[in-house]
Amino acid sequence: MEAATAVQRFHYSPSSWIDWRNFEGKPRGSLRYSHRTKENKRLTVIALSHLQPDKRSDLRQRSVSDKNSSALLETGDLLHSPFDEELRKAEEVKPYLNGRSMYLVGMMGSGKTTVGKIMARALGYTFFDCDTMIEEAMNGTSVAEIFEHFGESVFREKETETLKKLSLMYHQVVVSTGGGAVIRPINWKYMHKGISIWLDVPLEALAQRIAAVGTNSRPLLHDGESGGDPYTVALNRLSTIWEGRGEAYTNASARVSLESITSKHGYRNVSDLTPTEIAIEAFEQVQCFLNKEDKY
Repeated sequence: MEAATAVQRFHYSPSSWIDWRNFEGKPRGSLRYSHRTKENKRLTVIALSHLQPDKRSDLRQRSVSDKNSSALLETGDLLHSPFDEELRKAEEVKPYLNGRSMYLVGMMGSGKTTVGKIMARALGYTFFDCDTMIEEAMNGTSVAEIFEHFGESVFREKETETLKKLSLMYHQVVVSTGGGAVIRPINWKYMHKGISIWLDVPLEALAQRIAAVGTNSRPLLHDGESGGDPYTVALNRLSTIWEGRGEAYTNASARVSLESITSKHGYRNVSDLTPTEIAIEAFEQVQCFLNKEDKY
């Protein structure tokens, strides 16, 4: 688990402070990716400290097997592309961002936190998880508990307050939003102060991921849950949720289609993609958005 290099505090309300160091922790949602390379192939995991000159002395290298890479992502260590493509893409985009922040949107389980951490590290930005910030503001109450004890409306209000403060007070951050952040138009007003990126993942792939790790941390998947195998239950509920918010995701500045990336790389399934490959595609789509923006 990584801590920020300097203690900076985010003032959420008159009575509560949020410590920046609390938002670089373990990703929510336990996103699992399979890797296309063979079990014995070694990958290099590099902390991209050289993006921040004051941390160059902390630069380190370690080698791990593919089957351990998901665990490293869960604990905060970030996969780095063997050919530095991730860093190269970030360096190509960064001069044109002018310090603008990035907001990742997408359905639950789409990988916003995992991919967001990779993008933030490559850019030298600070990473925030919106759900984690809300939990901290509610004295450590989990999202599931907020839904249970206070209702979804209270959570949505807190979500909007958090996005507002992030958009008004901070620059050069990457924010992982909750899956339902897109349903409130006011949230788009705040996110459009930066660049919003939609991680578009097929519902079938989302259902597989969620069924594998359970739904305890996902309160919206509990409503109307019926008997059946975990995959079918998750897919049915996700389909219902998608009907209510699918169109809202199209408001994003850039769309990252995992199906398109899978096809481009010649993979058989979206589960073959690594988080780094998704992050690289996100940078490419942001670059396309910026190019279009320049024409107007």
